[in-house]
Amino acid sequence: MTHTFELVQMLGEHAGGAHDPEAVTLASADVPEMLELVRLTDPGPFFQRTIELGRYVGLRRDGALAAMAGERLRFDGWTEISAVCTAPSYRGHGLASRLVSTLVADIHDRSEGAFLHVLKSNTNAIRLYEGLGFRTRRGRTISVLTRATRD
Repeated sequence: MTHTFELVQMLGEHAGGAHDPEAVTLASADVPEMLELVRLTDPGPFFQRTIELGRYVGLRRDGALAAMAGERLRFDGWTEISAVCTAPSYRGHGLASRLVSTLVADIHDRSEGAFLHVLKSNTNAIRLYEGLGFRTRRGRTISVLTRATRD
């Protein structure tokens, strides 16, 4: 099965970062919660083993995963920030900004640049990233191949 996404690629050349002491590193034991958060928010492709691609961080509220973000693709001095999502009941509390800022700080600590992809239709997220110092580089279309499920 093929899924196609219209994206905007953004560069964080002017993004500042700060480590958030409340952000926790997510591990394989957190994947079921992460997949549920992805199901609720649809940030783009995220699957059972996506966590193996890089560091993912989260913020918890009352023990539940309220928001997450992570690192995915890496190449020649750049790291992609990915799967930024916040549970609907916690939107507007600045959680996504805090997590992206934490990842930007980690990326800068490695003397790398941050970039990300966001759905073109997600104008709220684009505004958030612009407010954090990201700028639009260009539009992209990606296709993700998955196995068809049998019902």
